Amino acid sequence: MFILDPIYLLLMLVTLVISGGAQLYVKSAYKKWSTVRNGLGMTGLQVGQAIVDRTPLGDFVNAPQSIQAGGMAGSNGSTIRFQRVGGQLSDHYDPRTHAVSLSDDVATQPSVAAMAIVAHELGHAQQHEQGSALMAMRSFLVPAIQFSPQIAYVLIFLGFILRTAGLIYLGALFYGVMVLFTVITLPVEIDASRRALVLLREANLVQAEQDAAGARQVLTAAAMTYLAAAVTAVLTLLYYLSLANRRR
Repeated sequence: MFILDPIYLLLMLVTLVISGGAQLYVKSAYKKWSTVRNGLGMTGLQVGQAIVDRTPLGDFVNAPQSIQAGGMAGSNGSTIRFQRVGGQLSDHYDPRTHAVSLSDDVATQPSVAAMAIVAHELGHAQQHEQGSALMAMRSFLVPAIQFSPQIAYVLIFLGFILRTAGLIYLGALFYGVMVLFTVITLPVEIDASRRALVLLREANLVQAEQDAAGARQVLTAAAMTYLAAAVTAVLTLLYYLSLANRRR
């Protein structure tokens, strides 16, 4: 079985160290900067609305075609809408509705971390408005990754039990869809963070160097989690391929 394979055990140890380290880093950065008030004393929601008001982001002429066709508009005529979502660090952008969902801590707290997070999600909105090819590719893969990992695990398990390399290779192919999604996600997230810092400055919301430094640290920590996920996914795929080779 997998659990008796020393290579598998080593893989699990490595991935636990990588993913665990990334999670600790992001939680540490968030904890630190969520207690530091940003220079303007604006909540995450206020920061988001200010970015939309002070930059071309959210203008109807820049909105994705699906949003224009639906005539969707939020506050102040912007096509970007803000809404609340439960949980911590559950903030996200929905390209289907051009809406940014903010957790309670981010929406209501005037912290540096809240400023960075809402700007990051608006970075995704800008990617969507400008037709980012990588973001479009990631969105295209979303339906596939909802079932590809489960199919992959079943095929790999059957291939291992039946000692059939073909089934393992097929499972690795399905797993590769998730790997591709994870790898594509990394530059998408890094680019959204880069855009976040630009948007904050364009909207004249960075009033102190502490704001810029803190936002950069929070965004860098978040990027590390995606890097860890990509590395873990690639290592796992390579293990499955090596497993198939050993069954030939």
